Amino acid sequence: MPLKWFQNIDTIFFDFDGVIKDSVEVKTGAYEQLFASFGSDVVKKIRRHHEINGGMSRFNKLPIYLKWSGQDPTQELIKDYTLRFSTMVKHKVIKSQWVPGVLEYLEENYGKCPFFLVTATPQSEIEEILSLINIKHFFTKVIGSPTTKDEAIKMLLNEFSLIPESSIMIGDSFSDFNAAKTNGVPFVLRRTNMNRTVQNQLDCPRIENFL
Repeated sequence: MPLKWFQNIDTIFFDFDGVIKDSVEVKTGAYEQLFASFGSDVVKKIRRHHEINGGMSRFNKLPIYLKWSGQDPTQELIKDYTLRFSTMVKHKVIKSQWVPGVLEYLEENYGKCPFFLVTATPQSEIEEILSLINIKHFFTKVIGSPTTKDEAIKMLLNEFSLIPESSIMIGDSFSDFNAAKTNGVPFVLRRTNMNRTVQNQLDCPRIENFL
């Protein structure tokens, strides 16, 4: 494995948006479009929250954003916005750019140690996306929401009898870092233009890409 922090690692947990695909901005744009009619102040507030909380599930974000836009976040309204959001982002995520070197890294190192994907994207949606971009087979198991990332890593550590200290989590957000830390898994931050707040507050190994 070519990246220095990945030496002597038995297991790798990957986030998806911002780690596999450069798709965080796609989702930012979708939130902005969904709430554009409620004014620029609301949109700016939503954008900042989304950028700081990149790994947070849409099921947790949308009730907050609905309140900020003066709407009552009923289950029916959350379901409506969730469906609209999913429709807007799925195709764009598929078409978004790969994080440089990640596809080659997966292809070259597949089978050398288990790869797992833990993401805030809904389970059925991420499985469909991974199948359409033809990388699902690289991952021993994929876990999306409603399971949280910390719960997902805990489940995988137990299910596959993994050693936390011999694993790493590669993510781009506070939620990724916290999920790893909660489970005693070392964390590597993928640095992007959108997670500068995260970069400024975390002291951990960092990568730009997988080249």
